[in-house]
Amino acid sequence: MAPSTDSLSQAGSTTTVVRPRKQRPIEATELAIKDQTFTDADVWGRAGLGRSWLRSLVGASPVFLAPIGSICIFITLVQYEGSFSLFTSAVKEHGFRNICAQYGPQITIKGIGAVICWLAVQAILYIYLPGEIHQGQLTPAGYLLDYKINGLSAWIVTHLLYGGLSWLGILDPGFIPRNWSSLIGAMNLAGFVISALAFVKAYVMPCHPEDRKFSGSSLYDFFMGIELNPRLGDKFDLKLFSNGRAGMMVWTLIDFSNMAYQYQNQGYVEPSLILVTALQTLYVVDFFINESWYTRTIDIAHDHFGMYLIWGCFCFLPTTYTIQGQYLGLYPSSASTPYLAFFFALGVAGYVLFRVVNHQKDMVRRTGGNCTIWGKPAECISASFRTSDGRQHTSLLLCSGFWGWSRHANYVGDLFLSFSTCALVGSTKAVVWWYAVWMLVLLVHRCIRDEKRCSVKYGAAWTEYCKRVPWRFIPGVWFLNEMRPYDSVVTLDCVAHILIVSEFSFFISIEKQYTVLRLFIGIRDERVHLFDDMGHMVGAAIGQIANVFLV
Repeated sequence: MAPSTDSLSQAGSTTTVVRPRKQRPIEATELAIKDQTFTDADVWGRAGLGRSWLRSLVGASPVFLAPIGSICIFITLVQYEGSFSLFTSAVKEHGFRNICAQYGPQITIKGIGAVICWLAVQAILYIYLPGEIHQGQLTPAGYLLDYKINGLSAWIVTHLLYGGLSWLGILDPGFIPRNWSSLIGAMNLAGFVISALAFVKAYVMPCHPEDRKFSGSSLYDFFMGIELNPRLGDKFDLKLFSNGRAGMMVWTLIDFSNMAYQYQNQGYVEPSLILVTALQTLYVVDFFINESWYTRTIDIAHDHFGMYLIWGCFCFLPTTYTIQGQYLGLYPSSASTPYLAFFFALGVAGYVLFRVVNHQKDMVRRTGGNCTIWGKPAECISASFRTSDGRQHTSLLLCSGFWGWSRHANYVGDLFLSFSTCALVGSTKAVVWWYAVWMLVLLVHRCIRDEKRCSVKYGAAWTEYCKRVPWRFIPGVWFLNEMRPYDSVVTLDCVAHILIVSEFSFFISIEKQYTVLRLFIGIRDERVHLFDDMGHMVGAAIGQIANVFLV
């Protein structure tokens, strides 16, 4: 029987498991909801009970705030030319409720029908297109699940189908931007409905009961999720479908539809929109080429299936990650050729870094560490961990190549790519840069929570790994092993100030773009803000942004 492997996207680890288990672990016991009292000391990947009501409420606040944020971005983009200052002025004058009622997304039969058709087509492709079977990462309860990988062929078929129907005159190629209001309304609705169904399913029809996680707060569990790998039947993985098909698949389709919309309106497509679409297509196609790798990342291996993931994939990703294409589709413009060439090259370089770093880790995972990196044998630390069925396993923590430089070098490439995509728009409107700011918040937060989990999972081996690789992002200029709480706040605060100052400019300042770039490679400030967890840090950063907008 072939050995299976386990890899953490951030830690660069590789696990060799002697006995793959696809069914319920032999030694696993039923876990009653009220009796599930795992603690960090008991098993990795679990959150104990006893979360305070205030912390639960704060942690689940995006249940209410996230949809409001998506509505605000939509209104700002469509009605106020992407200017948050104009939007906030209108809110002060007319009231938020009136602005939303007049300009906000609408829930219509057409929008709901389009989303249902989209999900139905993707489900058919997911089920019936041929694909290789790959194993994911070992779960905390000891499950090793199989995944059908056919995302690339589904992406090709989807886009050929959209293009073919457009060419035949059956479908308007600019359908998405022309019906964006009703589509956003339907996507918001889908995110909430599916989140509610997932919440109920976790109680009445769980697939892997031992992998469920309960916090003691229903609101928090609704947001963060209970089931780890919910499925319909044995093969239809809801989490992989939501991430890959409901989210990533539609990303490039929205970009191409905005290109068609711009062409229909002015007879040609601006170079800026072509390059933005090219970079994002490169990223999305790479995702599907390496879809089997994605099944071992934190999204699949650690995050549970709740509104955080569901609404994020069904609504937040399509509406936020595509802002650059939306903006250029509505307001055609293009910067100078040298400017576009520089930031496109920077984006490609970021992608190459992202891919090479992940390839090094994946190579170690596939070979069990018997490989060379940069002409030298791979250096790894052997780390053991225990699943809730009592079994011991061994992982390899890679600490050579890029993984010897920093513990999250792949995130640096991701940030360069997202920043370059925003820069290619050639606008200083803050909404255009929201994607880059969001990616910074997301990756900093993901970095910290992933390392906390790795510390629990690997114990002393993780401590030794952090000593050998002390830097989190970029050697010498980013986070040290001992996290100083104000680091991320200061970085986000600086980004916010630059974005807002830029929005009120009457011309595109390349110097400002370079200043933002300098922030992404690590700029520091002596203003110290002490917070006790990342939630406070992100909250403070968002507060800083809001305060500047409202001045």
